[in-house]
Amino acid sequence: MSSSIKVVVTGAAGQIAYSLIPRLVNGRTFGDKKVDLALVEIPQVVDKLKGLIMELEDSYFPAMGKVTYTDNFSEAAKDADWFLLVGSIPRGIVYNGKKIEERSDLLSINGGIFVDQGKAIGSFGKDKAKILVVGNPANTNAFIGKNAADNESQLWMAMTMLDSNRAKSVISKKTGVNISEIKNMIIWGNHSPTMYPDSENVIINNQLGSTVINDMSWVEKDFIPSVQQRGKAVINARGASSATSAAKAAIDTVMACESPTEDGNSFSAAIASDGSYDVPQGIICGFPLVTLSDGTIDIKRDIALSDFGKSKFQISIDELLSERDAVKHLMK
Repeated sequence: MSSSIKVVVTGAAGQIAYSLIPRLVNGRTFGDKKVDLALVEIPQVVDKLKGLIMELEDSYFPAMGKVTYTDNFSEAAKDADWFLLVGSIPRGIVYNGKKIEERSDLLSINGGIFVDQGKAIGSFGKDKAKILVVGNPANTNAFIGKNAADNESQLWMAMTMLDSNRAKSVISKKTGVNISEIKNMIIWGNHSPTMYPDSENVIINNQLGSTVINDMSWVEKDFIPSVQQRGKAVINARGASSATSAAKAAIDTVMACESPTEDGNSFSAAIASDGSYDVPQGIICGFPLVTLSDGTIDIKRDIALSDFGKSKFQISIDELLSERDAVKHLMK
């Protein structure tokens, strides 16, 4: 192993993490780096991580370094390079005697969690640390965490790769093109039912999506709603939220950040807006991203949005601004 990297995973006893964590140490996600894991859970279930660590040891992953577990996030955050913030209070559970069903409830409950985690990451994580928020509402959780961290050298992202992967799957079925030949699949906006999956700028077998898919009725009535509502459909079908696909998407995001992006391609994640595409600065918004040769993550700025695309994107921007207003009391 040429070097080592430290990765913190929250919600480490959950279903997503169970799929995610072994892939972090399989020797593919971080190449030839040794991976030290710091696994974090709430006090009530932290001891369950003993069994997971046993399984990791029994699997004999050559890339696996030191593995620790704790319910103390600040302790885990020390000198970490990557943070995968999977843990959050999900929709549908009973919390303090109330069933959590509304997005506003999620914002209120998870806001405090991400304030505390953000402060710890800003103080104890490495200055070049990358943070991927998986727990919903991911964009605004990342917005809260980034504000609390107050460390501009760290990169905060919210995961939209799951939506991108879902969109690629739908397009693959529609066009008969293998999913490996579908690139530049952009998710604009919020990781929510307002997201805009861009069928016009996707590259399908080296051709622009707008030239391959000439059926805008299908795009508006079938493609976009099916991607926007896929999470709910999975819950209805399996009685639980996406786990394996969410873990795969998190790994895909990490790998996209760890290697330069090929020419003509981009990957999807939400980062703080710098004003590109007329998005108000500061909100955590889904953009097409590229990893440069020096490891910098940047917004791909040469995408042309149609009037249709702009109108769909604006719906999601408006929602993000509304969520920003809803958590103003948590801002510094």
